[in-house]
Amino acid sequence: MAEQAGATQRRYRDEAHAIHARDVHFDFDSVPMHYVPGEALATHIVNVMHLVLPEGERAMAQALAEALPHIDDERLREEVTGFIGQETMHANSHEAARAHLRSIGLDVDSYVGKVAWLVDRILGDHGLTGRAREEWLKERLGLFAGMEHYTAVLGEWLLNADILEEKGMHPAMLDLVRWHGAEEVEHRSVVYDAFMHIDGSYARKARTAILASATLLPLFIVSTAYLYRKDPSPQKGRCWGLQFWSATRRGVIPKWTVFVTEMPRYLRPGFHPSQLGPMDKALRYLAHSPAARAAHR
Repeated sequence: MAEQAGATQRRYRDEAHAIHARDVHFDFDSVPMHYVPGEALATHIVNVMHLVLPEGERAMAQALAEALPHIDDERLREEVTGFIGQETMHANSHEAARAHLRSIGLDVDSYVGKVAWLVDRILGDHGLTGRAREEWLKERLGLFAGMEHYTAVLGEWLLNADILEEKGMHPAMLDLVRWHGAEEVEHRSVVYDAFMHIDGSYARKARTAILASATLLPLFIVSTAYLYRKDPSPQKGRCWGLQFWSATRRGVIPKWTVFVTEMPRYLRPGFHPSQLGPMDKALRYLAHSPAARAAHR
């Protein structure tokens, strides 16, 4: 698969930071149903990560693994390999959190099964061959590059959301989402650069970015509503819509408008994820994450 005329000419070896999977250990045994105290809705927005991300990240890792034979830049190949390892670790960690929530009464199995089926039907390789397989790989890489832009932006938000500590969010869950968010910031360029290396079409980038935005926002809303409905606790409150508005206003959760306001930046000609800002805070967190330290005891 040749590099297309519209692809970036930036050689990936110019990036000095190496991506690699980290061993982590999270202890969820003492995590309650509402681990952001007094914030049932905010808790379930975080829970969406446990339901949706494991399947989506495995599909992303599969697409990147399919892309590896088409990447002739050794530096980029190394980063893609590291990215696949990180995504696999994310999926496993969120599955462990999901298992704990199931053990304390949050029934999510039927929804997780539907998500797994949907991801496989939409984002799988479909058994295609030849040119059709190559074109479908490019399409998936474009879609995942758009999604990774949003996860990097949300990762930055998680690293800077001091209100989560102020609200008393359970340390294990806080560490999980900040560790994950920090790695999203760390590897924010990898899928984008893989897409640009293999295809680089601006038309495909724009189309798949719009599709990513139009998919993620409804998915978060539907998944949050499902979790809220399945929450067996009488302390969850009555109206999740009002809780959503209140939590957004107080900064307990990110603004949903990010799925709209980030689009012009991503679609700007010459944009690259490295322009999102420094990753120093993310790297510092990864160096001192309690889960990373626990894994090496």
